[in-house]
Amino acid sequence: MRITLFTLLLLGFMYPAHAQTYQFTRNDTLRGTVTPERSWWDLNFYRLDVRFNPADSSIKGSNQVFYRVLKPAQVLQIDLQRAMTITRVEQDGKPLSCRQDGDAYFIELTKPQVANRMESITVYYEGKPRVARNAPWDGGFVFSKDKAGQPYIATACQGLGASSWWPNKDHPYDEPDSMNINITVPQPLMDVSNGRLRRVVDNPDHTRTFEWAVVNPINNYGVNLNVANYSHWSDTYQGLKGPLALNFYVLPEHLEAAKKQFQQVPLMLKAFEYWFGPYPFYEDGYKLEEVPYLGMEHQSSVTYGNGFKNGYLGRDLSGTGWGSKWDFIIVHESGHEWFANSITNYDVADMWIHESFTNYSESLFIEYYHGKEAAAAYIIGCRKLIRNDKPVVGTYNVNHSGSGDMYYKGGSLLHTIRQIVNNDERWHEMLLGLNKTFYHKTVTGAQVEAFVGQSLGLNLTKVFDQYLRDIRVPTLVYRMKDRQLEYRWEDCVAGFDMPVKVKLGETDTLLKPTTNWQQLKVKNATSLSVDPNFYVKSKVLTVK
Repeated sequence: MRITLFTLLLLGFMYPAHAQTYQFTRNDTLRGTVTPERSWWDLNFYRLDVRFNPADSSIKGSNQVFYRVLKPAQVLQIDLQRAMTITRVEQDGKPLSCRQDGDAYFIELTKPQVANRMESITVYYEGKPRVARNAPWDGGFVFSKDKAGQPYIATACQGLGASSWWPNKDHPYDEPDSMNINITVPQPLMDVSNGRLRRVVDNPDHTRTFEWAVVNPINNYGVNLNVANYSHWSDTYQGLKGPLALNFYVLPEHLEAAKKQFQQVPLMLKAFEYWFGPYPFYEDGYKLEEVPYLGMEHQSSVTYGNGFKNGYLGRDLSGTGWGSKWDFIIVHESGHEWFANSITNYDVADMWIHESFTNYSESLFIEYYHGKEAAAAYIIGCRKLIRNDKPVVGTYNVNHSGSGDMYYKGGSLLHTIRQIVNNDERWHEMLLGLNKTFYHKTVTGAQVEAFVGQSLGLNLTKVFDQYLRDIRVPTLVYRMKDRQLEYRWEDCVAGFDMPVKVKLGETDTLLKPTTNWQQLKVKNATSLSVDPNFYVKSKVLTVK
């Protein structure tokens, strides 16, 4: 099924200068839509049991899906991508028939589904999951070896989808309230997954089962499997909600380097609890484990592959020096515990909620330890990475995220809004309120935009439209003659009226441009420069 002509016309009408055509398939729709076969039931709990065989990279297991009936229906959608196969489905021990359509399975329930009743199905499956081409961006399973030749394996499936390796309701709008993850691997390997380790069972066939319990809501792509002959140590952080269990897992050959580098974790927690409120998953603890790829924000189980270096693989992305003072993966991926894992996008088209706030959290970390000027320099320095290639917001209902500019442009958007409000206390209260209001919730971009504006007492509709839904950078066009300044916004959405700080000569001035020419009398100023904290351009016109 292709995206409808109406939708394409709508997109073209809204953004005629840069509308892009995507050829969406029926599989995209089945993955990205809250289909009728999804909407009638509410996830409650997953019990995932997986036996992983590193020798042939195969999986065999089951997922028991507990749900509450919202309204009676008899067909239920479960997602599992085609590298894997559902072998049978049962309810109350009785087999059920199902029909496969692409990466979706439509299960025919025989038991009458009664509103408000709790039910469950058990889905059995097997296969060889997709091998990641370039994790974490092009994800799947990552296979490697440690120095001793032991298997060293991890999952990273954001974008690709959790249904690439286990059957589930693979849409972000609905999360289980809790989850058990039981992973069986050959001895002497261990598995590290989300939540707390309840027990390890030694099996007669020389395997071990690691039983992990997650007691908070969890997004599907945040569920992970990490298998290696890990070294482990633990610690406790005294945080805003009391003692927080910290656990660290690394390859034995990297133990000493990791113990030194991972000392940044308490520093990160202190800064982010100040800015955003308590770490969202005290009951599940915080883990950081080494993996054979760069890293990922798996909930309560953050993965790390930054080489025990500061910066991004040793590089300061901003070019200012401030990005070299801390480990990018520890700070950025842990920031996602607040933005992605606690506050989760309802539709991946709004993934900017995850990445814009987490990108901005990097500068807040710098600000906490090095001050506002350093933080601003970092944000401004990262603007060279903005491409302005397509809108930050993607297309809804087809599993389509927007531009990668959701990181650096999104961070600059938030930094710009902070300049508009010009009240650090109110800005901090907004960040705390955002995390309190949407704690452990899935939210739409519209909800977040409305909350930010209302909390700050500002109408930010046009600001969000400009930076999230348009690829142009607004330009302050001006001319000066005979002690008079004329100015307006160009390259912007209709009705764009964002105020901007400028320096007229040596005087700081707040202008309130619109898309129409405005005038201001100036005394001695002959020059104008825009405050670089605002992500805008400026252009002076020659006065004849």
